[in-house]
Amino acid sequence: MTASAKVGVASGAVITSSSAILLGFAAVSPAVATATRCIFALPVIAVFAWFERRTDGSLTRQEALTALCCGVLFAVDMMFWTQAIPEVGAGLSTVLANAQVAIVPFLAWVLDGERIPVRFVVTLPAIVAGVVLAGGVLEDRVVTGSDPLRGTMHCLAAALCYSGFLFLLRRSGRRGRPVQGYTVVLVASAVVAAAMATLWHGLSLTVSQSSLMWILAITVSNQVVGWLLIAIYSPRLASGVSSALLLLTPIGAIALSACLLHEQPSWMQLIGCALILGAAYLGTKTTTTRRPHTRP
Repeated sequence: MTASAKVGVASGAVITSSSAILLGFAAVSPAVATATRCIFALPVIAVFAWFERRTDGSLTRQEALTALCCGVLFAVDMMFWTQAIPEVGAGLSTVLANAQVAIVPFLAWVLDGERIPVRFVVTLPAIVAGVVLAGGVLEDRVVTGSDPLRGTMHCLAAALCYSGFLFLLRRSGRRGRPVQGYTVVLVASAVVAAAMATLWHGLSLTVSQSSLMWILAITVSNQVVGWLLIAIYSPRLASGVSSALLLLTPIGAIALSACLLHEQPSWMQLIGCALILGAAYLGTKTTTTRRPHTRP
């Protein structure tokens, strides 16, 4: 069960790594992309949720509230992270956004009493160092951005929201009804993204046919397949394991950029990717054949 859960989360992480490239091809605002891909995914996910409800029962009020908060955090994370990229630079924003690898296990320890494996704690500095190298922060060619201070604040807010999203996503699926919880996440994300757009960047309902096709590609690959796999399998793993496996997303983004956009990663970025993969493997290699420990 643990091995299949690791494969599921890793597969979801690799699939979601295509998000940035597909969004670039879509050429729409973050709010429009977030809202539309959640809305487009709803009919498919709702069918799976209906079958799950027939076999496992419906969500409790607490589970529905958890999933609702999860959806709000996901939408806010996407808005803040997109805003931070031009302000602080792509390299540093990548480093700060991947702070979830440390924050999520900490939240699970403080709020759920989940044990953090010693092996994961030992390999955490190597994972962080790999993220720094992969993000290109130590290279002279990386632009620092137009407003580093404001961008840092936006990116830290995004990292906190992303960590809260991942933590609640795991919690909402622990009782065996992850698809219904994910349905609530999609609804909440679409509503919050649309609401934030009207207050922040504006909401344009005019989308070209080409952009619409790319949004559909994002919907199928990321929302229907990628995040659904993560929603189903991450509750079956310890927080440190799932957080480490999700680091495959930035690594996959670098690989896809090299293949599709002919963006050649530097040697430092490749070393960083190898360091992340090696440390994540060692940190999760012998971790948990049992369910995460929870306080009564």
